[in-house]
Amino acid sequence: MTENELSIPKTCRYCSFGNTTNPQTIWFTLHGYGQLAKYFIKNFESLNPEENLVIAPEGFHRFYLDGMKGRVGASWMTSEDRLTDISDYVNYLDLLHDTVVQKLKKDNHRLIVLGFSQGVATASRWMALGNTKPDAAVFWAGSFPPDLKPAESKRWFSDIPTWCVIGDCDKYISDENIESAKEHFDSLGINPKWLRYRGGHKIPEDAFKNLIDQFSDSFY
Repeated sequence: MTENELSIPKTCRYCSFGNTTNPQTIWFTLHGYGQLAKYFIKNFESLNPEENLVIAPEGFHRFYLDGMKGRVGASWMTSEDRLTDISDYVNYLDLLHDTVVQKLKKDNHRLIVLGFSQGVATASRWMALGNTKPDAAVFWAGSFPPDLKPAESKRWFSDIPTWCVIGDCDKYISDENIESAKEHFDSLGINPKWLRYRGGHKIPEDAFKNLIDQFSDSFY
């Protein structure tokens, strides 16, 4: 048996909210496992639509969340043929970013990449392996992928503001996970700011507003 690959054109879905012509800040928000972009983007509706443009790409892989019917979610990748999936979504996110930016009337905007849960690894790999460098990164309730090479990680992450945001009741993230992540960041020379909030594996509105408050006036 020989396993083969064939590259094909594919239609990808994303949602947007806010100022599509001259935003001060563009947010690329990458959802978690089993989520859809049209629901995930609602987490950011508190942002001023005149000053911000929120882009919520959707993962390629859609599936029923429970059995063979009902609610549908999406995933960025699985363990099967993972390197191909990573390459595909890195290319997709680069192309989507360039397409959005080309439509703007000016190019002095700020770019923030926010990943939630599985979207943290997706955002990290995109930043390390792609051609898009943001002005800041937010890793919310997820893990920085250990498979990224140190050179790739330092190239993008060592000189941009980075926030790690974790709920104190997140059933998917233990204190051991957090300590391991901090050690990993230290080994890469990355010094993120850590924010904790009351809550579980989601993006509460008050926690997101607190994140915005943490951004310095010179940046946001």
